[in-house]
Amino acid sequence: MPILVCPLSRVAELVSSRRPGRVISLLDPGSTFPDLGETYAGRHLRLTFHDVHVSAGRETAPSRDDVVQLIEFLKRWDRRESILIHCRAGISRSTAAGFIAACLSQPHVPELTLARTLRRVAPSARPNQAMIQWGDDVLGREGRMSRAIRITSADLPWLTLDEGEPFELPTA
Repeated sequence: MPILVCPLSRVAELVSSRRPGRVISLLDPGSTFPDLGETYAGRHLRLTFHDVHVSAGRETAPSRDDVVQLIEFLKRWDRRESILIHCRAGISRSTAAGFIAACLSQPHVPELTLARTLRRVAPSARPNQAMIQWGDDVLGREGRMSRAIRITSADLPWLTLDEGEPFELPTA
């Protein structure tokens, strides 16, 4: 089943229409997470960090522990069901988590192929670099995930939109 990625504003709609098996929320510290009810008890991961690549001042970057929690949650995902991943805008943290999920669920597909698929289905995707680097490390991909995202993100224009459109990242 697909990996669904969207902004926070579209979570309720997609949970209602697509009924994903699991939900991952990646929001700033102090943010209010969507209330998905008892149906998602134990199937809704909530991680808090800012959409930055390096911690500075009051902004907290994603840590290795955050990505380990993400990957452990993804390992329990029943691939017969879709999974919904969101952040505030659906552009950076959630697209990084979607790419990590794609790499984990399709270990024999080259990272560059998966990154090109991400770019094709989500032209506005700007995956969080810190999350990709930690995912690369935790999954033992020896820099291939980071290189794939760098290659497919080279020379992208500056975004002027507030949030991305929901998209599906296919899995094998």
